[in-house]
Amino acid sequence: MSEPRTTLRVAVPNKGSLSESAMDMLSEAGYLQRRDRNELVLVDEVNGVEFFYLRPRDVAVYVGSGILHLGLTGRDLFQDASVETGAQEIMGLGFGRSTFRLAGPRGSFTAAEELAGRRVATTYDGLLSNWFATQGIDDVEVVHLDGAVESSVRLGVADAIADVVETGNTLKAAGMETFGAPIMESEAILIAGNGKPHDDAQAIERDTQRLIRRLRGVLVARQYVMMDYDIRRENLDEAMALTPGLESPTISPLADERWVAVRSMVPAKRTNQLMDELYDLGARAILVSTIHACRI
Repeated sequence: MSEPRTTLRVAVPNKGSLSESAMDMLSEAGYLQRRDRNELVLVDEVNGVEFFYLRPRDVAVYVGSGILHLGLTGRDLFQDASVETGAQEIMGLGFGRSTFRLAGPRGSFTAAEELAGRRVATTYDGLLSNWFATQGIDDVEVVHLDGAVESSVRLGVADAIADVVETGNTLKAAGMETFGAPIMESEAILIAGNGKPHDDAQAIERDTQRLIRRLRGVLVARQYVMMDYDIRRENLDEAMALTPGLESPTISPLADERWVAVRSMVPAKRTNQLMDELYDLGARAILVSTIHACRI
């Protein structure tokens, strides 16, 4: 029997804050992932996918050029690469959230417009230059740095910076503060190339849609739990209002005709609150179980 032929080629960050979470999500979706950090290519023969572990900044470039079909990267990195004509964002992945913002020495600036004629250091020069252009802010010199942009103002390289902000602690330690509205809210995303012709286009599309369904299933499984409980029939409508499920809850008769069993998916964050409300309504035998995988 011949082995399944690899068709889909997917880029995954090989290091940084997105790497581990991206691999964890792919593993939960049923795909083989590397165990050796030095491994650059991994073939998942069962699923017909070849994974390439690349520098986070290179993911969008390879997908946008049509060399790879899909990639997991950050929205900020994707837009900084300026490959929108060759690739598109498919879906957010729910991790790696951060905010891209302007920052400067405390009390120096209050709005982005004040940066006209000034120097702004960043590692995201493509993204920042495009943003200034869309805002109509002219004469800003964007200074590209590969890292540690917080030190650029103190060293006299720039007057302000633009960078990814998570907690803001690094900025505070450098005597800086954010100002103006956020430039971008970023998170990990799945991107896809814009359809360069391939000999096996149908197989690629099939495997692409399968991967997307699996990732969406992981997102739902992470956000929901399965709740089971027994409730008297006269209280069923009120109980279903609390736990409507995705389409509709499952209602099953019990030996005691005055009672029914209910099964419904509920938001994981509201689990304990819903259990309390159901109990007050008269529900009993309230059980909660995690969802390991699903297709919606």
